[in-house]
Amino acid sequence: MSQKLLLNATELNLILNRLACQLIENHDTFENTALIGLQPRGTFLLNRLATLLKTTYKVKDLKTGLLDITFYRDDFRRGEEPLKANTTQIDFLVEGKKVVIVDDVLYTGRSIRAALTALQSFGRPASVELLTLIDRRFSRHLPIQPDYNGRQVDAIGNQKVKVSWNENDGEDAVYLLKTDAL
Repeated sequence: MSQKLLLNATELNLILNRLACQLIENHDTFENTALIGLQPRGTFLLNRLATLLKTTYKVKDLKTGLLDITFYRDDFRRGEEPLKANTTQIDFLVEGKKVVIVDDVLYTGRSIRAALTALQSFGRPASVELLTLIDRRFSRHLPIQPDYNGRQVDAIGNQKVKVSWNENDGEDAVYLLKTDAL
């Protein structure tokens, strides 16, 4: 398997700041806005954005939550091993709120479809937006597009996008992995 560096730590930090600024532009105050990260990998992006918004941009009263979509996925019964769910931590109603779903990589769109279904358990939001770090174009199975996007990547076939977070993987970077053909 070979890998190509798409974003280093500096570039990733610039993108995170840009995404934070775009959120501020579209949500003057965050009184009626909630950022919800998809478990497990969207939580790292959510935490980074929340920290930036609170410390660098002085956003007050930022509501954040974590959403597990394991049993809302359309492929959850297809694996050989039983799935282990992550935790959902949403301690507020989303009823009438502007919700921003946060995930690291947008691929087929199926995770986002599952998130929209799971989100309904917490109320009916006024609106739902999607923020992704990486948008894998040309791979969509559903008509879902991000409102906020860090970078578009044209990954095809046997290529995979891997987002590494310092908190979990020991470095901040985004790689394009290519599996060797057999």
